[in-house]
Amino acid sequence: MHPDPFDYPGDWEADVVLSDGGTVHLRPIVPSDADALLAFHSRMSARTRYLRYFGAYPQIPPRDLERFTTVDHRDRVAFVALLGDDIVAVARYERIDHGPTAEVAFVVEDRHQSRGLGPIFLEHLAAAARERGIQRFVAEVLAENAAMLGVFRAAGYHVAREIEEGVFHLTFAIDPTDESVAVARSREQAADARSVHNLLHPRSVALIGASTDPDKVGYAVLGNLLRADFAGPVFPVNAEHRAVRGVRAYASVLDIPDPVDLAVVAVPAAHMDEVMDACLAKGVKALVVISSGFGESGPAGEGAERRLVTEARAHGMRVVGPNALGVVNTDPAVRLNATLAPVLPGRGRAGFFSQSGALGTAILADAEARGLGLSTFVSAGNRADVSGNDLLQYWATDPATDVVLLYLESFGNPRKFARVARRLGRAKPIVAVKSGRNAVLPALAATSVEVDDASVQALFEQAGIIRVESIAQLFDTALLLAHQPLPRGGRVAVVGNSSAIGVLAADAALGQGLELAGGPVDVGAAAGPDVFADAVRAELRRDDVDALVVVFVPPLSIPGTAYARALRDAAGDKPIVSTFLATEGIPAELAVPGPDGSPARGSIPSYPSPERAVLALARATRYATWRSAPQGHLTRPHGIDSEAAQAVLDDVLSEVTGELVELSDAVAVRLLSCYGIEIVPHRVVGSADDAVAAADELGYPVAVKATGERWWRRPDLEGVRLDLATPEAVRSAHADLVALADVADVYVQRMARKGIGCSIGLQDDPSFGTIVSFGLSGVVSDLLGDRAYRALPVTDTDAATLVRAPKAAPLLTGYRGSEPADLDALADLVLRVAALAEDVPSVRWLVLEPILAGPGGAQAVGARVKVGAPPSQQDSGPRRLRSPEFLRK
Repeated sequence: MHPDPFDYPGDWEADVVLSDGGTVHLRPIVPSDADALLAFHSRMSARTRYLRYFGAYPQIPPRDLERFTTVDHRDRVAFVALLGDDIVAVARYERIDHGPTAEVAFVVEDRHQSRGLGPIFLEHLAAAARERGIQRFVAEVLAENAAMLGVFRAAGYHVAREIEEGVFHLTFAIDPTDESVAVARSREQAADARSVHNLLHPRSVALIGASTDPDKVGYAVLGNLLRADFAGPVFPVNAEHRAVRGVRAYASVLDIPDPVDLAVVAVPAAHMDEVMDACLAKGVKALVVISSGFGESGPAGEGAERRLVTEARAHGMRVVGPNALGVVNTDPAVRLNATLAPVLPGRGRAGFFSQSGALGTAILADAEARGLGLSTFVSAGNRADVSGNDLLQYWATDPATDVVLLYLESFGNPRKFARVARRLGRAKPIVAVKSGRNAVLPALAATSVEVDDASVQALFEQAGIIRVESIAQLFDTALLLAHQPLPRGGRVAVVGNSSAIGVLAADAALGQGLELAGGPVDVGAAAGPDVFADAVRAELRRDDVDALVVVFVPPLSIPGTAYARALRDAAGDKPIVSTFLATEGIPAELAVPGPDGSPARGSIPSYPSPERAVLALARATRYATWRSAPQGHLTRPHGIDSEAAQAVLDDVLSEVTGELVELSDAVAVRLLSCYGIEIVPHRVVGSADDAVAAADELGYPVAVKATGERWWRRPDLEGVRLDLATPEAVRSAHADLVALADVADVYVQRMARKGIGCSIGLQDDPSFGTIVSFGLSGVVSDLLGDRAYRALPVTDTDAATLVRAPKAAPLLTGYRGSEPADLDALADLVLRVAALAEDVPSVRWLVLEPILAGPGGAQAVGARVKVGAPPSQQDSGPRRLRSPEFLRK
């Protein structure tokens, strides 16, 4: 029986970003693509046809056309790349002799070559082939086809090649390698960054919906574009007026004589379809949709939002919004203010992403008031397309941005956020406010996934993100990071002219875990600027000082500005925070002016209180410590047999349909042993005689435990009898527990070495897939929530940090003279559990508890495992943008 050629794999469809920042839509080919395929073939040059078909091949014969467009999506697979309604590239594979090998080929229309379509096709074809059981690709490439050879050579696979009569025969396995994944991630970063660069560096802007009415959005946005003195032409679009605010207007974007890079849309949502038609026909490269009435307004608006994104991406455009405040680029070569915000901060080194449009206006005004300059600002509104992840990719390579600031209300793809932020954080600090701990706005719920706060905290800790609780704290921290160097350590000196305020600063430093390098230095209320500056220099010169806190109360006789200039002139290469005249931000006297007069690097931030100054310094210090710490390596412990583990689960998973299924004790023990996780030997028995026999087999002393959910993790240990050394004790325990639990079966287990009880767990997270947790076992830890979390993948450094992270962890390190536990053994268990989660994603929930940790190692006494269908992981597989279909969730 032949496979149905119309059994269409819709999940293979994808919007992708190309290397120049444009987008295309990828999907499997269907028979109705025949006319578009003929048109595509006719647009190719003779040279391109020759390189693909090894001959002239001027037209596609009907028989070949039917074969090319009618595939079974199994042994014969083909993808087309669509820009609008046009096919611009085709890729395909055909299985050879029903085996595990397939021949692969692709061709790209001439004007779309060198846009990165070849590597993207290879990723998507390989993913589809692996789904169909294909293990390797072969390709025949003419030796003169250097571009195609380069695609295969640079993909990160291990390619074997032979040449015969001017044709290269290439063979390579298509399972992902570390190198192929790294190559794909690098290309993704470059493409995402380029798409945002196009958005923030337009050469021309059209404002669709420009208005002569001062109460309308289109009036305000045009005024802001003009006040910022945008470096290129601004084209107002208004069908009723020949000019708006003194600038010639056009009835439609199609009437604009010049190319349009960026269209800012401020028309009602009801007119969006006709606006989109005009923008698509004009070839606009990016959209900023300020209009509301989309996903935030209900089901009808959600449909309009999906159409907007789908159409834009299909025609090569990225979209900010809808319901966005807009975008800003303070680069003197651009000078773009395409927002509703009338007040902008000066030029600076901080990039800011905000999900909230209303809050964005206040953020920009506050940044300007405090003297915090920005490089770029994006308020994404409903975040239907461009998101915070895209901006992180851009800022990673933006030479104008040193600090990244985020106001987040939700996550669209937290798994990708964790990966991208972790890489970016090693080079540039990220400061984030995450609101919505208990509620998410309806407008954002459609484009978000729920993430509990423990998961957010794990994500931020692993990525080195500086998490703050409020916008005020975000600015406090950003002012320090944007203008002062990072601390080299946590040793702090305090200098001031008030002993009372100096003591407050010292107390605050100790409270934040910083170390005082001696007592506060008080120069006295009568000291002049020179004495004050000399004290500052003396403390900065000390080898045991990493940062300085300066507290200053103005004397009556000398103006405070003289002290400010003296402090600024005394500054060196160590960070300084100040409480200076109770000023908030960067006063002019403490500022080092940049090219446009805005405070630049070397300016000294001032805070209204020493506590706020020290809190900002402590956050910067913790970040600097994280950044300088080893990154760790993805390490696989020895003794792992992933194939055996999968075989253990095959029979169980074949019967799993919906809900998670808990494995039996015997199956769980077999599964865990495949990863070198040994459970202390035990037996399940149904009689007193069997209990004694089991104890004899296991060796005394033993423990006898009641079975059933009711007795699991009971803090009173009512269902457990320990240290049983004789058959009589085992019989007595069996009788007690059968009477107590009213169940004949009990556990008999060899007594483990004494140790401190710990717990390692896996929990399924809707955003990350699986998170590893660690804590000390017991009711107190449960009640206080004293557990630490890490998202996969887990490095050796992550594992070592995880077992030291709970507040009760000092109990494992020799608290009050006790013998330290073997933390390396606990970290090894964490790595084994993490490897199991990575290799066998059908393991959705797991608990090892108790784990008894002592000087001689760590022994797992109990385990429970639940399995189910593997969760969808948005950041796995070939590169793709988040599907507009996601907005339905």
